[in-house]
Amino acid sequence: MQLTANINIELLSTFLSKEGILGEGEKVESTEKPGEGNMNVVLRVRTNQRTFIAKQSRPFVQKYQDIPAPIDRIAVEHQFYQTIEKGTIDQHLPKVLGFLSKEHLLFLEDLGDSEDFSFVYNNTREISKSHIEQLTSIARGIHESTLTSTYPENIELRKLNHQHIFVLPFLEENGFSLDDVQEGLQALSLPLKQDLLLKEKIALLGKLYLTTTGGVLLHGDYYPGSWMCKQDKIFVLDPEFSFLGFAEFDLGVMAAHLFMATGNTSILEEVIEGYQRPINKSLMREFAGMEVLRRLIGLAQLPLKRSLEEKKTLLSTARSWVVGG
Repeated sequence: MQLTANINIELLSTFLSKEGILGEGEKVESTEKPGEGNMNVVLRVRTNQRTFIAKQSRPFVQKYQDIPAPIDRIAVEHQFYQTIEKGTIDQHLPKVLGFLSKEHLLFLEDLGDSEDFSFVYNNTREISKSHIEQLTSIARGIHESTLTSTYPENIELRKLNHQHIFVLPFLEENGFSLDDVQEGLQALSLPLKQDLLLKEKIALLGKLYLTTTGGVLLHGDYYPGSWMCKQDKIFVLDPEFSFLGFAEFDLGVMAAHLFMATGNTSILEEVIEGYQRPINKSLMREFAGMEVLRRLIGLAQLPLKRSLEEKKTLLSTARSWVVGG
């Protein structure tokens, strides 16, 4: 069965009952979109007894359906949750209610009245110390997870991500006009796209990302869109990009978004101090710079409310982090 926004409620109810997702006497009453999804079809299912989230992968990116994507990414997400199920941070993840591998369907606890952390991009330019501490602690918990079976390399999804992080943002002609995002941003990006030293360093980071086949368990997309806040408690979602790699990647991505939100360069040290595990600070800084650059001049834009001059400062700092200047 394929999930759609206008799915037949009776057929869905029959299907979920047959597959054991619904309990005795339970029936689907309605469905709705819980928010804007990028990679997958996501529905909130409302029954006569409860609500839960149904999430299904397709062989393409749901938001941009001309972009192919591996359909087994939902199985990677399921394995991530299963790996951490008995860990120290499972209370920060939604509970898994069921998984139908043949249908590429994952059923999760509905977090209800919660919001993602996209609010950090607005003009308040701050994030609480408590939130930073929670996020750093959760990242550490993910990385300390004990693996009891072979974890997927997730290489096909990493190849897709590699293009959008390390390649497309730095092509002078990539079919994407940054002036449609903000007038003057295209011209601001050109020196970076023509910077041979920067592009050489980016290629090395990209190769490291793509060829790594071991290390600690990573979330793989540890940024505000994957963080949910509910009554000051943080939940982490969407680990479909997860793989075994180096902690500096998750931490660099996290620090990059906190830096873009606040403009505070000391945020890197805050994350390092709160992480309380040995890391390669230079590598983390390089990945943080990489993430800032690709988010500001790449296709995966953020709802970041910053002036052109402010973005120029962010880009300059990010470049220095990547090249070590």
